[in-house]
Amino acid sequence: METALTGNFTRKTLIIKGRLDNLNDYTKACRANKFAGAGCKAKNEMIITGFIEEQLAGVQYKGKTYLHFRWIEPNRNRDLDNICFAKKFILDSLVRNKVIETDGWKGVWGFTDEFDVDALDPRIEVVIEGRLKDE
Repeated sequence: METALTGNFTRKTLIIKGRLDNLNDYTKACRANKFAGAGCKAKNEMIITGFIEEQLAGVQYKGKTYLHFRWIEPNRNRDLDNICFAKKFILDSLVRNKVIETDGWKGVWGFTDEFDVDALDPRIEVVIEGRLKDE
């Protein structure tokens, strides 16, 4: 049986400034019309891609990774499960930008979520652990 991340691995951090849309925002968009949900997803992925290009240019993991998400909100107004729905947008963006190979069973061991509040600096911190392609 395989076990998660034994041996040497590399840890990189992606910081996404601000907040992304949550599950309620996405559901509302999907109910508005048949194209609004796709627009919501595309908008969030475009935001994430900008941060990936800035912070993780050229970084490519091979095989399985483990991801730690730290969701730092400006207040406690949004439910935790709705906030971390944006993980879908982040994982899809990491795959699209070739940082990770896939966000399915073959590419992700698992992930953790942690939540905090910082009214002056809301952000999402994503720590990716795994083996880089050039290792």
